[in-house]
Amino acid sequence: MLLRVTDIHKTYATSDGPFAVLRGVSLTLAKAETLALTGESGSGKSTLLHLIGGLDTPDAGQIMLNGQDIAAMDDAARAAVRRGAVGVVFQQFNLIPSLTVADNIAFQARLAGQHDAGWAATLADRLGLAPQLRKYPEQLSGGQQQRVAIARTLAARPALVLADEPTGNLDEATASTVLDLMLELVAETGAGLLMVTHSTALAGRMSRRLHLRAGQVA
Repeated sequence: MLLRVTDIHKTYATSDGPFAVLRGVSLTLAKAETLALTGESGSGKSTLLHLIGGLDTPDAGQIMLNGQDIAAMDDAARAAVRRGAVGVVFQQFNLIPSLTVADNIAFQARLAGQHDAGWAATLADRLGLAPQLRKYPEQLSGGQQQRVAIARTLAARPALVLADEPTGNLDEATASTVLDLMLELVAETGAGLLMVTHSTALAGRMSRRLHLRAGQVA
């Protein structure tokens, strides 16, 4: 089992008092498996994704990735996991505007010490980015920018790919094409994919679907 999340709780302080975002969420994800995480706004989807990605820590529970408990790690150890074992695709792309497409693609892999120029070139070609490698993000369409973000994530060959509404800023046709490519490449690398989405159509194309309601699995 690649990922095993057990009884995760997370509460935030608000002006109205404590707010329990996650209340005992558990899930599993095997290698090469794809899982859609759905639910209404405020149900805890993005919070859960951030905890699994080591961007935050839960109040209670375990997040086991390849046998290591991310929830019990210190900041430095979680940062190391984010650099290598986990890749995140965001809705807002989060590309570095001062870097070319080629350098954006290589950025994460270089941080992880896993840059492979041949693999980066293969990703660029498969994602239709080869003609754009010398351009900058502002010169690309939204669909092209999201393809760069996917290439950047997969360039480091992460064991786990987390995607937070990765096609939320794209039109339906472009979203479908981008998801096709992401699923194809994730399958080839053997990575597990956990994707937050509001789209029932996109969720239906994943191996499994998990629905959150008010911080719990519905």
